[in-house]
Amino acid sequence: MYDVIIIGGGPAGLTAGLYCGRAGLSALVLEGGAFGGQMTLSNEIENYPAFPEGARGEELSALMRSQAEKYGAELRREKVRSANLAAKTVATRKGEYSAKNIILAMGASPRHLGVPGENEYRGAGVSYCAVCDGGFFKNKTVAVIGGGDTAVHDCQYLSRICEKVYLIHRRDKLRGGEGAMRRVALQNVEPLWNSSVTEFLGKDGVLDGLLLNDGRIISLSSAFVAVGTVPNTAIAEGQLELQNGYIPTNAAMETAIPGVYAVGDLRVKELRQIITAAADGATAASAISAM
Repeated sequence: MYDVIIIGGGPAGLTAGLYCGRAGLSALVLEGGAFGGQMTLSNEIENYPAFPEGARGEELSALMRSQAEKYGAELRREKVRSANLAAKTVATRKGEYSAKNIILAMGASPRHLGVPGENEYRGAGVSYCAVCDGGFFKNKTVAVIGGGDTAVHDCQYLSRICEKVYLIHRRDKLRGGEGAMRRVALQNVEPLWNSSVTEFLGKDGVLDGLLLNDGRIISLSSAFVAVGTVPNTAIAEGQLELQNGYIPTNAAMETAIPGVYAVGDLRVKELRQIITAAADGATAASAISAM
């Protein structure tokens, strides 16, 4: 039996493993995909401290993994098929594991548009995080696709650093109403109402335009897709109360089930970044080690 089983090997899970290991706890980190999670898909990360020149996602992932293993966390490439959170048991194809505590760190995935070119130019102009990648397109023309709070926030942020921002929304107004409309009524933001993207266009492997539903082609350097995220919380359904699919916690990352913690992008929170995911992981591990 482990002291802690951590489901998910992104920045939240790896940081939790590091802090558990340093506290002398036996910690098993289970990851069905690549250790580092979505972080591995970023060509360059500018806003993580201690990397003033930026870091490649794969590089930062490898460093986090190495540090967690250095301090004793056991990392296994196994996809969790089910978990009994009350009993603290986890099942993978290779077997069943039990622990005194479980940390849920499966993350959340950006919702895709599902149109041609999206996957091809992901990381080469197509982005799902304006705060993460906007700095690469300073003084350039970009687009934000979406009509919710995230799209509004992205427009405001990008308008401060980009020459022009298109806001592409399939309806004739934003979901936030007049308040949201006023927030994007900026000199360099051009809303394109009743519009949708039918194809991402590019040349030499780099995005350079969008084809819209009315046949127009917009030339630009980057498109930020802001149509929501999907929390990876399927194994918690029916065991924890979810809010729009996300897991609520207290400040110590504790869920409603004693001994079960939720960290990173799958929990109810305002900001979903690598640094906040890592902070969540450290908080949960510290809470467990203090017991």
